[in-house]
Amino acid sequence: MTFLLEIIRLGLKNLRLHLLRSVLTSLGIILGVAAVIIMVSIGEGNKQAAMRAIQALGATNVIVRSIKPPEVGSFTAEERGLVVTYGLLQSDLRRIQHYLTDAAYVVPLKAAGGEISYQSQRLTSQTFGTTPELREVANLRLEPRGRYLTQEDLRAATAVAVIGADVARQLFRLQDPLGAVIRIDQQPYRVIGVLKPIGLAGGASSPLVGRDWNQDVHIPLTSASSQFGDVVIKRASGSFSGERVELAEIYVTARTTDMVMQTSKRVERLLQIGHPDSIDYKVIVPWELLEQVKKTQMVWNIVFIAVAAISLLVGGIGIMNIMLASVTERIREIGIRRALGATRKHIVAQFLVETGSLTMVGGLMGILLGVGVSIGLDRVLPWFLNLEVVRQYFETTVIFETQLTTWSIVLSFLVASIVGLVFGIYPAIVASRQDPIEALRHD
Repeated sequence: MTFLLEIIRLGLKNLRLHLLRSVLTSLGIILGVAAVIIMVSIGEGNKQAAMRAIQALGATNVIVRSIKPPEVGSFTAEERGLVVTYGLLQSDLRRIQHYLTDAAYVVPLKAAGGEISYQSQRLTSQTFGTTPELREVANLRLEPRGRYLTQEDLRAATAVAVIGADVARQLFRLQDPLGAVIRIDQQPYRVIGVLKPIGLAGGASSPLVGRDWNQDVHIPLTSASSQFGDVVIKRASGSFSGERVELAEIYVTARTTDMVMQTSKRVERLLQIGHPDSIDYKVIVPWELLEQVKKTQMVWNIVFIAVAAISLLVGGIGIMNIMLASVTERIREIGIRRALGATRKHIVAQFLVETGSLTMVGGLMGILLGVGVSIGLDRVLPWFLNLEVVRQYFETTVIFETQLTTWSIVLSFLVASIVGLVFGIYPAIVASRQDPIEALRHD
């Protein structure tokens, strides 16, 4: 035991005598470990951001959305002035409500006016007629004092509205919006609630799966039907075209996540009955997107680790080269130790102690560097992207997050230690095979 401690002491002493060379030798391990931690933390942070954004849509929701078929967007001169019908129908809603009795909620959204005004201020925003259940289905939260739509509002078709956070900020900068009367395409509506600010539902994939609830206005479905109807007229150059869309979206909420995929398949079959030949709707399943995000991120984690492992490999090769050079420098020392009774195992042990120390210290320094950079990126990068100089030349709407994971820290340290020891075995064996007599003669 005493002899083993002496070997460890001698190995560490030799590393201290060549401190700069030891640090440079460990640099590959340091950067490799840090690269693994940083890359995994970036990937994990972006994955968590995407998962939160998709979960904001509701993990048990199935979203059916009206979409304009490609051929609807173009008209000949003779066809201008016609009203084109596409999208979800009231009959689709009734069919889903009749056959999907096991669904927790079936909530329609009807597109209404597109211009919101208050006094002299105007802005373009989408208004939707809906039912009170949307608050539960879409996980909407309200600012204090206000309220959401109620069944009484629905029955009486009252002219009340709940506005998004951005709408409230733009129209009521220095005023309390509650009780104010806004106009939706010139129709007066009293504000009864304001939604709390939320991020884009769906994050970077918001064009596919969600919308910015902050810019929406919600009114009772019955009010939207009676005051705005189904036809939207667009006039241009002396002609007009119209689009008739009865429902913009239908949210179907399954009772459990296990029933989501089955519910989505049943919804698609029911919609095919009313839309046998046209493709004017899209079925979006956030749960399915969530699973895809997890699988995609797993693949990227493997790619990131593989790329970072190259740094570890280069670091291992560097350690082997330096240790081989060290063997050449210390041949006489090795001969003296062999002459004094040290065995080959003792020589191998000494060189492995030195290699192991290099890799372990390098691994610890890499962990500190990786953790520090990951935390720094999470805090410094958003500030940097918001600088006026940066915003002039680069897109700064990118969502960037980092999240440290224990497994990446432990795995990178273990792999670094193993790489260092593996690449240190050969120099140790070379040192142990030196002939004692020839070694003593070496200058």
